[in-house]
Amino acid sequence: MRLSGVLLPTLASLAAPKGAHGRKFGSTLPEPPSYRWTNAIVNPSLRSESGKTLMPQNNKTSKYIVDGSALPDIDFDVGESYAGLMPIARNGGYTNGTGDQLYFWLFPTDDEAGKDTITIWLNGGPYCSSLLGLLQENGPFLWLPGTERAIPNAWSWSRLTNMIWIEQPVGTGFTQGVPTATSEEQLAAEFLSFWKNLVDTFDLHGKKVYITGESYAGHYVPYIADAMFTANDTDYFDVQGTLLYAASIGQGAVERQVVAVPFMDQWPGIFTLSDSVAADFHARYESCGFRAYLEKYLAYPPPGPFPPVPLATDECQNLWFDAVYAMWDVSPCFDYYRITSACPYLSNVISSAGGGDSRGAWFNRTEVQRAINAPLQEWKSCRDGPLDELDTSAPSAWEVYPRVIERSRRSVLVNGALDFVIPEIGTRLVVQNMTWGGAQGFQSEPEDKFYVPYEDGFTFVAEPLSGYGEMGITHSERGLTWVKQWGAGHMAPQNTPSAAFRQLEFLLGRIDRLTQ
Repeated sequence: MRLSGVLLPTLASLAAPKGAHGRKFGSTLPEPPSYRWTNAIVNPSLRSESGKTLMPQNNKTSKYIVDGSALPDIDFDVGESYAGLMPIARNGGYTNGTGDQLYFWLFPTDDEAGKDTITIWLNGGPYCSSLLGLLQENGPFLWLPGTERAIPNAWSWSRLTNMIWIEQPVGTGFTQGVPTATSEEQLAAEFLSFWKNLVDTFDLHGKKVYITGESYAGHYVPYIADAMFTANDTDYFDVQGTLLYAASIGQGAVERQVVAVPFMDQWPGIFTLSDSVAADFHARYESCGFRAYLEKYLAYPPPGPFPPVPLATDECQNLWFDAVYAMWDVSPCFDYYRITSACPYLSNVISSAGGGDSRGAWFNRTEVQRAINAPLQEWKSCRDGPLDELDTSAPSAWEVYPRVIERSRRSVLVNGALDFVIPEIGTRLVVQNMTWGGAQGFQSEPEDKFYVPYEDGFTFVAEPLSGYGEMGITHSERGLTWVKQWGAGHMAPQNTPSAAFRQLEFLLGRIDRLTQ
């Protein structure tokens, strides 16, 4: 932001006395913008002005209606929505409300341009609830860590498209049944059966489908999209594109181990390791062959197909993990999801501060479960299941994701610059070994600036607060767009919501490029 009329501090002011926290008294330091905290313009219009419902009603939808004005501890109307369990059809038969069922929460849009679209959001894990994304990333209302109340989300994705957050696979969140999937192909088949039931229930036939997600959804989303393309039935599965955040699309050795040291070197003020510990990591980086591998293969264009990553010893296989443990020694609250986070741990309505205990979570309250048509049971933000131990499917980057890119109108891949779980360098390395559209990798190095335009009268009164201007690096080739999102960690829609909103606009074809 340009600060006009602000003078440089004088020598006298630089010598001014300091307050208890080391801050100088006086008026020489710039003040942040004067934000007007208001819900007047930021609560997205989620109800038809005529009083009619946004989603056509039928005798199948009534049991899914959620009263948006009656959610516990939410002091505003979140708008029209539908939630509940939807059965998975097995072998051509329906479960008739018993057996395997997935839980969903659907918010229709009032945007005319988005009424013929539906966008799916999937969190990762595996077995982590997509309600995490709804409540703390891109839903119509947010209850963010460290905050005392929920707020309407000015950057809600339902402002642009019909949005649905789906808990899957079986074994996740409120889903019902015994988790049995041990491959992404099996998971995708179950998802398509569920989706067909949902489309029939809400009469969503012929809608343009966009699939989005985060983290382990780098496995889910490409396999589900590929299965939908293969089904060749646009009445149910008219896939247009995918948007992935912090996506695990390759092998962990490439995404983490090879790039851990150069990532740490980018942030010396955060990875404050002792000289001897840092020297040990650099020695391992050399002896494991990671430096030579990265310098040879992270090239534009790439030199050819990559050989397997050298992982000769435990020290090579565990370099990233050892770096995390070393950081916890010097910074006990170090958060690999967003490396700039620090102590204290923030309170969280999803789980206990600093841990994964969900017993006190908002979604675990009986009155909340009744309000959102959920089963009355213990809800956990993440669970364990067969895919944790055995996912027999190949990484999506090997064949499936390239195939999806080639058949999609647009594919977007976003990395948070502050994410140490899936470092952006690792994703770039994976992409350089992918072949799609007749070539391997990007032929030119990403260098264009990703730009979020200023919305006059909106940006500085919206909740949650979010920036504008140049907010990252982006590059597009042959249908794939990659973004390095400045300021974001693993959960980019939470950290930089205006940027994620802009990326969704691009995915949906509302804008032509991310550079203006």
